[in-house]
Amino acid sequence: MTPELIERARAVLRATPVVDGHNDLPWAMRAQAGYDLDAVDLTADQSHRLHTDLGRLRAGGVGAQFWSVFVPAELSGDDAVSATLEQIDFVRAMTERYPEHLRLALTADDLESAREEGRIASLMGAEGGHSVNSSLATLRALHTLGVRYLTLTHNSNVPWADAATDEPVHGGLTRFGEEVVREMNRLGMLVDLSHVSADTMRDALRVSEAPVLFSHSSSRALCDHPRNIPDDVLAALPGNGGVAMATFVPMFVRADAIEWTQAADANMTAHGFSPFDTSAEATAVQRAFAADRPRPVATVADVADHLDHMREVAGIDHIGIGGDFDGTPFLPSGLDDVAGYPVLIAELLRRDWSEADLAKLTWHNAVRVLRGAETVARRLRAERGPSIATREQLDGA
Repeated sequence: MTPELIERARAVLRATPVVDGHNDLPWAMRAQAGYDLDAVDLTADQSHRLHTDLGRLRAGGVGAQFWSVFVPAELSGDDAVSATLEQIDFVRAMTERYPEHLRLALTADDLESAREEGRIASLMGAEGGHSVNSSLATLRALHTLGVRYLTLTHNSNVPWADAATDEPVHGGLTRFGEEVVREMNRLGMLVDLSHVSADTMRDALRVSEAPVLFSHSSSRALCDHPRNIPDDVLAALPGNGGVAMATFVPMFVRADAIEWTQAADANMTAHGFSPFDTSAEATAVQRAFAADRPRPVATVADVADHLDHMREVAGIDHIGIGGDFDGTPFLPSGLDDVAGYPVLIAELLRRDWSEADLAKLTWHNAVRVLRGAETVARRLRAERGPSIATREQLDGA
């Protein structure tokens, strides 16, 4: 990439920085340091153990970050709820610790204000419906605490929705799952359709009155992984007003990385680690596996190919970026950490993307979708109160 293109990319990001849909730093901090911000100073270079620190967020032109308050599906019931609350507590502690860099954001106006102040807007997204334990009251409590999207599932089905990477049992959303979507619309919480099955995607698009979000998913036409978005769903996004945020995870970007990643995950499990474990011990196991069995290396061009296709199918007003940093052990060459966004923008400039289109990709689309959810919520709150429906009432025992 030429220095001239990189400088043009940096200029684009100074004007309209990236709203990134998904970063797993909170879980990485739990795994590596027990959330201890004294042990891990995020103002210092943490590239030896994390994809993310404040200096590299600045260098990457990140203006707003959805921090994932993820907990693994191995946690369920009240354990999942408690761990989600701990994740939320960490994000709030982090923003309070670094007020010169970060600002807790709850609304689209907060994003714009943070940009004007030169701070990084910090939003929260809960990754997986197991975090609410089939309770609409718990869903409302998470919203009150600042969570602004819920990914309906993670890798496993929940009692009311099918996941992309599990055997389908519901055929999409159950009646209670539809009620979850309606209540999220009433709250102004974005319905995140990353990780869900294609039928769950279609059901949610049918039910949702507000724009939806794919916080970190790429194109299934280019990489046939069930975590990616089929073209018919991308084509339906303009009718909903939502946004699909392309991710950088190699097995969602390159087809030849799928089998390798599945083998690497099995190796982690065989050594007693979750594939999502980012501790030093788990990372050493991952690196040893990669040394013995070289992995297919995704590139910035691979990610740009997905964005080209997603723009062609969904339109420029309905795409964004969700890197999944600190949520995956490997990343495309050139996108090794959060400082890499100028390289991606430079590649898109090389492909003759206009600066106006890049501004929509990085900033305007995500802000519009959040504002759209807020507008729908104001109307719905005037029409109806909180739902007190239960799964048992709607779906049976």
